[in-house]
Amino acid sequence: PRASYHGIGKNLRVKVNANIGTSPMNDSIENELEKLRVSVSLGAEAVMDLSIAGRIRETRRQVLDHSPVMVGTVPVYQTMSEHGGRLADVTGEHMVASIREHAEDGVDFVTVHCGVTRANAAKGANRLMGIVSRGGSFTAKWMEHHKKENPLYERYDEILEIAKKHDVTLSLGDALRPGALADAGDAAQFGELETLGELAERARKSGVQVMIEGPGHVPLDAVVAHIEAIDRFCGGAPSYVLGPLVTDRAPGYDHIAGAIGGALAGFAGASFLCYLTPAEHLRLPTVEDVREGVIASKIAAHAADIARGNPAALKANREFSEMR
Repeated sequence: PRASYHGIGKNLRVKVNANIGTSPMNDSIENELEKLRVSVSLGAEAVMDLSIAGRIRETRRQVLDHSPVMVGTVPVYQTMSEHGGRLADVTGEHMVASIREHAEDGVDFVTVHCGVTRANAAKGANRLMGIVSRGGSFTAKWMEHHKKENPLYERYDEILEIAKKHDVTLSLGDALRPGALADAGDAAQFGELETLGELAERARKSGVQVMIEGPGHVPLDAVVAHIEAIDRFCGGAPSYVLGPLVTDRAPGYDHIAGAIGGALAGFAGASFLCYLTPAEHLRLPTVEDVREGVIASKIAAHAADIARGNPAALKANREFSEMR
């Protein structure tokens, strides 16, 4: 059983998550366990199993069995895979059932795309990059196909009951995060953020822990404002950020673009950094890509901790300087 847990939030160290998971290109469970081992050895405080192919539940259970750190998932990925992406075959019950299964298996946190309502999705119609979130894109397409509201939004109280029963933290997904600098700060992103703020408050009142995902691709000069907006809209809930990437022009080096944004985001108050690897936007990450991604994000988190005056970070940095 996993014995490690970490606090995520203000006045704590900035934590790092590493994404792993099978795909149609490589569904080897052992390969993902090696990525897990590398991530943990380099100091990642959490991993997310984002498997979309092969023995998805078996992969998740193996990761849970072998992980000494927190494990997160995105249940809608399993829903998509089990139905071959056929929107007509998927129901709201299927989506909620996946969340329930992941919670019963013992995951620590789940990403749920509850804020991508029909109204919020429509605000992004003229985006340069559209919807780049895999789960967000699936949910938006589902709503368009069925001409119905997002079932994860409509059945949010049911999701809260599942989370409370199994002590699962909800990571409210940024389905409408900008996938290009040109889309940063648009009506779709902030419409969803406003909805996430309402959902975060409902979670707190229900006794469910919650964090807020965001914000994707953001210009360097706007990173602080975006993190402050998450804090303001969502009542101070911890922010879990992908990057943010401060340029769209770094394929093959997006772990660097993300680390630049991540350090500034952490300084501004972000609590949890989701790593990016050199393979972001190009291909599936290898074990070596995972290594590079974790290292880059850990450096960004440590730099943010120093800037925030974290005593442990300052002490560790001083000790290393003395050894040098």
